[in-house]
Amino acid sequence: MALYFKGFLVALKGAPTTIGVTVLAVIIGTALGLLLALMRQSKIKIINLIAKIYIDVVRGTPLVVQAFIFAYGLPQMLQAHNVNFTWPYLVIPAIICCGLNSAAYMAEVIRSGLQAVDKGQMEAARSLGMTHKMAMRLVIIPQAIKIILPAVGNEFVTLIKETSVLSFVGVVEIMRRGNLWNASTFETFPAYIGVALVYLILTLTLTKLIATMEKKMSQEAC
Repeated sequence: MALYFKGFLVALKGAPTTIGVTVLAVIIGTALGLLLALMRQSKIKIINLIAKIYIDVVRGTPLVVQAFIFAYGLPQMLQAHNVNFTWPYLVIPAIICCGLNSAAYMAEVIRSGLQAVDKGQMEAARSLGMTHKMAMRLVIIPQAIKIILPAVGNEFVTLIKETSVLSFVGVVEIMRRGNLWNASTFETFPAYIGVALVYLILTLTLTKLIATMEKKMSQEAC
């Protein structure tokens, strides 16, 4: 039992990195996802197409492959063009990679939220003299945010688990902590049971918070 507890404590040391990467990635993903969602709704075909290609490519390739491209492929490509470039910290490409990956999923979530807002809201805003941009900023987007908030929370939970692939590129998060402890002690089962417990605690806590938030929002709507 002591070994399992030790494995849990070792994995827990990687939690701050996992949570930090996830929080920053969701912020990047939400901001970029909003831009992509607006591009997808654009009547200008080339803008719509660029957003669609980005979403399809990112959603169609594994996060672990994207992580390798950012961590190792990009520096090598730049060096091949006589640009001396290395990441000062491996956590930086991890955050960027996860943020760009999250953006593709958030774009579809936000787009569905925007489409869920009643079309009469835009018509009412325009009848009051608002421009299309002003109506989107002051009326449509705030209502869409309330609709998609639970989905954003679910993306947070999903991304926490998906950050485990960052261990392959050397980021010392929860999974990497477990791998290193296993390599030094050969206590494989306790190591990965500890990793699983840390992820389980994080995801269950967040899921509970999201459920509480949803309940509060539904009560306010009533």
